Amino acid sequence: MKPLHQFLLVFYTILSTQIWAQEGNKKIRVENANSLEFNEQFSEAQVLKGNVVLSHQGTFLYCDSAYLFDKENRLEAFSNVRIESDTVKITGNRLTYNANEKQALINGDVVLTDPGTILTTNELYYNTATGVANYITGGKIVSNRNKNELTSEFGSYFSKEKNFYFKRKVVLINEKYTMFGDTLRYNTLSETAFFLGPTTIKSKENTIYCENGYYNTKTDIAEFGKNAWIKGKTQKIKGQSLYYDRKLAFGKALRNVEVIDSVQRVKVTGNYALYYEINERVTVTDSALFHQFFENDTLILHADTLKAFTPANTGYRTFKAYAHCQFLKKDMQGKCDTLIYSYADSVMRMYGKPIIWSDENQLTGNFTTIHLKNSKVDHLILHENGVIASKEDTVRFNQIKGKTITGFFTNNELRKIDVKGNGQSVYYSKDDKNDYIGINKAICSDMEILLDSSKVEEILFLTQPEAVFYPVNELGYKEWMLKDFKWLGAFRPREVKHLFKWLFPTTET
Repeated sequence: MKPLHQFLLVFYTILSTQIWAQEGNKKIRVENANSLEFNEQFSEAQVLKGNVVLSHQGTFLYCDSAYLFDKENRLEAFSNVRIESDTVKITGNRLTYNANEKQALINGDVVLTDPGTILTTNELYYNTATGVANYITGGKIVSNRNKNELTSEFGSYFSKEKNFYFKRKVVLINEKYTMFGDTLRYNTLSETAFFLGPTTIKSKENTIYCENGYYNTKTDIAEFGKNAWIKGKTQKIKGQSLYYDRKLAFGKALRNVEVIDSVQRVKVTGNYALYYEINERVTVTDSALFHQFFENDTLILHADTLKAFTPANTGYRTFKAYAHCQFLKKDMQGKCDTLIYSYADSVMRMYGKPIIWSDENQLTGNFTTIHLKNSKVDHLILHENGVIASKEDTVRFNQIKGKTITGFFTNNELRKIDVKGNGQSVYYSKDDKNDYIGINKAICSDMEILLDSSKVEEILFLTQPEAVFYPVNELGYKEWMLKDFKWLGAFRPREVKHLFKWLFPTTET
């Protein structure tokens, strides 16, 4: 049995602790202990053992045993340590608590629990006044709501705002994707991750990179900024700002947009783009520009709207440009209202008053198809009222007209022309001094024209020809114009800047 003076000392100590607590509640208060005694080794400490419960300004501390230093207002707790404050619960093996600074250090198998979130680490600093927890030896949080698992080397938790801040080697693992970053803020209420540095998100469907933005892990809606891009199976989309809805498999890009297709060797730029992962469907507008890269050349095309998609069960891309469509490459330029190119058959289809310029030749028709082979023009077809013309001088034009005209190319140079149905031709002849000597005018259902360096070398009249040679000055210039012929050279785009200026004749030129 302990001497009376020891019981009195214990009673006095408890009473003093309660009095100090009442004076501003600044002192640590002993709520419960199976025993309380002094230790000779720690003469200034109270030794608390068994079901120890202490409190300090609304925070409760639990442990199996503790040293309480009254003068320093400090506590050291051991075994089954637990801190409970508001909604936060922290457990560990050992605790050091400085009540004056309201700062706790918990060591060994530390677990911080806030409704819906669990943080585990080996060492945790926690301020009971601010509710802020910090770790610097690596930590992991797990969300009970969506099973998000997030790890980092350094981290802070602001319990009042429900915000986690993570730094260095940040990894967020979700059943749909894995996120890697340098700096990240995560709000446990909204389940939203905010990117504060270089971040990469990888999934089966795509890879996303950005240097700022957010991702709501509950709704799967995100916005990415600063050097942001999304890379799918074959395409990569860049933009100053990217919006992404994973559930809808839909993305939107704004300002300085780039869409790159590595398989088709295509790049599309603009200031506004919509992207659908299903069929990798892309729509680009606002200064939209299409680049098709060939071995030694590039086709550049502009239209009000550019679209690309992969029709179901085909595996081949289809490209569509409509409204004020114009394009250019070294050896060919063109314009029309709507253009469609299918990688399945390598055919470019032009609708709405199509015009093509190839070297010195102008080609028009109601509807035009350009057939490519090995990334070069193999042949083109002018369907319905086709006309091929070349300019001799400011007022003289060589002309070929027919129901259907097919032009064959060799090394991107027009070498042969086949005319099928209602064939007509007007060609100027010159002598050895390059002076005009006459005009060949022919009507023939079917014709074949051979060219060399864009000049007519031979004309073969195949079916019921009617050919007449006229002196050069017999008729006026306009009388030698075939019906509906217009020379449209003034509207030919020769530089990229011309693609953005839509000029089209309304009357005959």
